[in-house]
Amino acid sequence: MTRAIITGISGQDGSYLADRLVAEGAEIHGLIRGWDRDSIALSARYPQITLHDGDLADVAGVAGLIRDIEPDEIYNLAGISSVAKSWEIPVITGEITGIAVAGILDAALHLTESVGQPVRVFQASSSEMFGSPTVSPQTESTPLAPTSPYGAAKVYAHNMVGVYRARGLAVSSGIFYNHESPRRPETFVTRKITASAARIAAGRQDFLELGSLDVERDWGWAPDFVDAMIRATRHEHADDYVIATGVSHTVAHFVAVAFAAVGIDDWKSVVRVNPAFVRATEITSMLGDSSKAREALGWEPTVDFATLVELMVREDVRLTAESPTPPVES
Repeated sequence: MTRAIITGISGQDGSYLADRLVAEGAEIHGLIRGWDRDSIALSARYPQITLHDGDLADVAGVAGLIRDIEPDEIYNLAGISSVAKSWEIPVITGEITGIAVAGILDAALHLTESVGQPVRVFQASSSEMFGSPTVSPQTESTPLAPTSPYGAAKVYAHNMVGVYRARGLAVSSGIFYNHESPRRPETFVTRKITASAARIAAGRQDFLELGSLDVERDWGWAPDFVDAMIRATRHEHADDYVIATGVSHTVAHFVAVAFAAVGIDDWKSVVRVNPAFVRATEITSMLGDSSKAREALGWEPTVDFATLVELMVREDVRLTAESPTPPVES
């Protein structure tokens, strides 16, 4: 039986990974930071998962957990996940998303040496490490030039992956491009769009405010990205892999597809651009080349862009219908 530790288990990727590993019959330990609504829901859905309340910044505590559990696999999916938030707390972002990763890798290496067998580790890297790239699409060899505290922290962690791999640790990284699902919180623009479309169609919201509509992203389906991380972790050769669909779309296109799914074709009548939501260092276009992952891991995306958006909208329509109608103000 596989024994795994998942940091960030209650987040989008962590919960989908938990689904996969539970189905395999794995013994799963998850690191959470406080018992929030998502953690409680995950515990109720999978009582067989052991959740540990801890902080990635507590390097000694996390190392002790790894030493005590002796996992076969470690998936590090935790950290500050918002680029905008990283500007508000740059030092904490560096500690959690960057430095804490070195502690996990070091603990995994010491465990590997003490038990005499590989401890396989996966690090969730990010396309934000490329900053505003001068080449498109980006590959594993594209220069790293981050333009945000989040991207810089991810670069540090990514470089440490290479350092510890050279020391003999079986650690792989997935350079993840944007990936979405109904489990995204509304702090992410994609979920904000689909949830707003559902509420506007139901007469529960008047309009949607967004930043730039011209930004282009390579959006994929989160469960497909979880499949990639499992394949990378278990591959005989640890390596770095760009995980992306290879197709980009503008925010405007995302909005158009989302509103069309609820029967609103004239989306411009209910969408407003708010300059306050435009980031000063916004990366205008990102596009990934996942050829290496497709060839080495046999991975490929299974859900296209339009279907991804429609699946998110469908779930938000259901949630809107089930939520209490707010009282009408007199």
